[in-house]
Amino acid sequence: MIDIYGGEDPRNIPSYSAADASRYLKIPSSTIRSWAVGYSYKVTGGNKKFLPVIDTKKRKPLTLTFINLIEIHVLRAIRQHHHIDLAKVRTALDYINEKINLPHPLAHQEFYTDGVDLFIDHYGSLINASQDGKRTLKNSLQIHLERIVPDKQGLAIQLFPFTRNQEQNNPRLVMIDPRIAFGRMVIVDTGIPTNIIAERFYAGDSYEQLAHDYECEIEKIEEAIRCVSRPIAA
Repeated sequence: MIDIYGGEDPRNIPSYSAADASRYLKIPSSTIRSWAVGYSYKVTGGNKKFLPVIDTKKRKPLTLTFINLIEIHVLRAIRQHHHIDLAKVRTALDYINEKINLPHPLAHQEFYTDGVDLFIDHYGSLINASQDGKRTLKNSLQIHLERIVPDKQGLAIQLFPFTRNQEQNNPRLVMIDPRIAFGRMVIVDTGIPTNIIAERFYAGDSYEQLAHDYECEIEKIEEAIRCVSRPIAA
């Protein structure tokens, strides 16, 4: 079998632009850039800079790895319930990294099983979160973590991104796996990239024609088209 990655783990190869990540994860690209690059803001007497909370291999131009996508997916849970303070998230992640000694802890099973409570307690104390606030954050994290499939070593290998506004009970009809279709979003059990389905649909092919051509259920065809064309929430 030919090794097309030159011996490198495809999860660690920069493959996604901020626009790609935004489209796949339904998160504004400006938010993704602030997490991956940091941002400057004005203060009296000059500017200050928030350091990024995600370690990327390539920032000019910004290009993300699959592991970075997983980290962004998990960080989304924090952003939804607590307007993200990059400095405090970075502090909490550094604390977790020190405790469980893992690079990219948000992409690892050990964080999911042993580190979530530590993170919530530490982050909650930094932002003065109530017990109800911590519980809400934990529930959101768990919903996000359930969309991630780890390999035998516990490192994320598949992501089933959210495709509906309501995160609970989201279907798992599309996925991202860095070993399949060079990491593009594909229809599950087929390896067919969703963008190819969408391009043919907008060129005039019907759901029925696409389902016949790709020997795929119409439900999956509809999901592929819908998740590619769905607008990104602000």
